[in-house]
Amino acid sequence: MAVIAVFNQKGGVGKTTTCLNVTAALNLARQSPIALDMDPQGHLTLASGATRIAPDAGMAGFFKHKTPLSNLLHKTPRGWQLIPASLELAKIDAMFGSDPKAATLLRRGMQDELAFVGSPVLIDCCPMLGVLTLNALLATDRVLIPVSADFLSLQGVHRLDSALNVLEKKLNRRFERKIVVTRFDARRKLAFDVDDKLRERYGNLVCATRIGENAALAASPMHGQDVFEFASFSPGAADYRTLTEELWEGGFFV
Repeated sequence: MAVIAVFNQKGGVGKTTTCLNVTAALNLARQSPIALDMDPQGHLTLASGATRIAPDAGMAGFFKHKTPLSNLLHKTPRGWQLIPASLELAKIDAMFGSDPKAATLLRRGMQDELAFVGSPVLIDCCPMLGVLTLNALLATDRVLIPVSADFLSLQGVHRLDSALNVLEKKLNRRFERKIVVTRFDARRKLAFDVDDKLRERYGNLVCATRIGENAALAASPMHGQDVFEFASFSPGAADYRTLTEELWEGGFFV
């Protein structure tokens, strides 16, 4: 079971969009993915079409009441499994912030409850490096980092890479990572400049596939749909299909 954290500390870079549509692409490829929404904003939950979820019927129930993860799985309208989020997750840092063992709760819960599944697990992380994100990172094998093609995102990925390097030394483990350029606007020279600088610094850690700026990607979550359901022949759908194939062929989901 490959576990992938989709993470960036900067907002507006396509983190949830990437988690949603890579999960959807894996589902179309019959890989039976599981998505965990670890962001209190619950945007992945909404974009997946999951509605009328009780506050403790998702990840908050796991942390607050030790509800087994397998009991919290919800089937989305498109067929993949989701453990949803609610604003109750915002209380977790206050509840566990002083407990050094709290960062391993998700890893232990997944070993006990989801290890038998064998399907790829994608985690939409909270953008802050707190208890929730540490839980996600300690439970993962790999980190997928969406970076929008603008200057501030470029600076942000450098800080995130440094933070992961520090965590690796403290935890004595390596986070395999891939960077995907999102919101790429081919009409702007800046987009190409940012892409070039990323590839110059990080080499083959940067995915060959770029996710272009696309109206369907922006509009589909409003309808509780992934891009393949909302606009299956759109450039956004083509980009995420190609990205998922690239990651699969590179062994990122194995």
